Amino acid sequence: MSRRRVVITGMGTVNPLGHDVASTWAGVLGSKSGISVNELFDASTFPSTFAAQVKDFELADHIDNPSEHRHAGRHCGFALGAAREAWEQSGLDRCDWLDRRRLGIYLGSGEGSLDFDNFTSLMIDAWENGRVNTGRWAELALKRMDLHREVEQESNMVVAHLARQYGVRGPAFNVLTACAASTQAMGESTWQIRRGDADVMISGGAHSMIHPYGVTGFNRLTAISVRNDQVETASRPFDMTRDGFVLGEGASVLILEEFEHAKSRGAPIFAEILGYGASADAFRITDQDPQGDGAAAAMRGALADAGVAAHQIHYISAHGTGTRQNDEVETKAVKAVFGEYAYKIPISSTKSMLGHLIAAAGATELITCILALRDQILPPTTNYNTPDPNCDLDYVPNEPRKASLEVVMSNSFGFGGQNNSLIITKPPQ
Repeated sequence: MSRRRVVITGMGTVNPLGHDVASTWAGVLGSKSGISVNELFDASTFPSTFAAQVKDFELADHIDNPSEHRHAGRHCGFALGAAREAWEQSGLDRCDWLDRRRLGIYLGSGEGSLDFDNFTSLMIDAWENGRVNTGRWAELALKRMDLHREVEQESNMVVAHLARQYGVRGPAFNVLTACAASTQAMGESTWQIRRGDADVMISGGAHSMIHPYGVTGFNRLTAISVRNDQVETASRPFDMTRDGFVLGEGASVLILEEFEHAKSRGAPIFAEILGYGASADAFRITDQDPQGDGAAAAMRGALADAGVAAHQIHYISAHGTGTRQNDEVETKAVKAVFGEYAYKIPISSTKSMLGHLIAAAGATELITCILALRDQILPPTTNYNTPDPNCDLDYVPNEPRKASLEVVMSNSFGFGGQNNSLIITKPPQ
């Protein structure tokens, strides 16, 4: 029995470079920075005072029924906006015979922004004799906390909102494997379609961690940049002067569809998913395997699943966070998989412009891969000025580059040691 083929028929995104695919791609090709001083809370006393924020986003500009999602978290609003673009682009809004029992959803989404001001005031008001009086705290919380808002911070709520919006009656999943989440969701959505559990999957990811707890946590881990005097150029993947990633937020949603199903309704087809690989490092919780064995295993798994040889990959969208360790490990892993051919493969990281969208990163980067295939052009790694001898591959520095592309790979490696790689190719003829 032949394997069911999986294609991509719709794309949508809300991120620091734009509220749709076209403006995002224009920003990437223009080497634009989406990074600025943090406006979501007063971070002036934090080690990192900046972030890659989504600005001027109004849900009412993107969907017709915003009041039905009035309790949704910030990340969920982004996902609703991105999903609307993907859904309409795919033409599913005009498909009157779609079997919604064969329509599924699989997202990689994280928690939303918490109500820190209210939470902090509750803690202060319940403070007695050097500790929190939990009974008093519970009494106050029941009176003053918005229970709808608290529930909406759960990571699976994005799936619930999108399922309601599009009448999803098939399989519904959410995964939160940190920075690898949306790539994992798309890979496992591919499996759902291949084995016949669904014909169409809404997939991708959403996250918003630009809040005091998120920034404090990453600052304590020394994982995010503290280049407060050079905010727009703070994200420097693979550059010798890199000092950490830039925390971002956003959502990207793609429509994955069985090929014959897409053809039967005349859907636009933007790319075909050929392979997916996944692995775990089984190493330290906050560090990658320094030899890159886990990352290499994910890439090898994707190659095997796709049935393509290493030399058939024409471009790699790197995880490329801009941390000292990640970029060295990813470089080492690429060399382990591709050997001498690694020096001939262009590799770039759009996190240099978008920041790190955490659970939404992989889906957003896959969209740039699809557009790279379409336009035959490589996204650049901006802010790359000082080569690192430990990162000695072709990182497409600073400017986009024309190229001949047929098959490309996208990597996502998450905190905790989750590794995922996807391989896509141009639309089937």
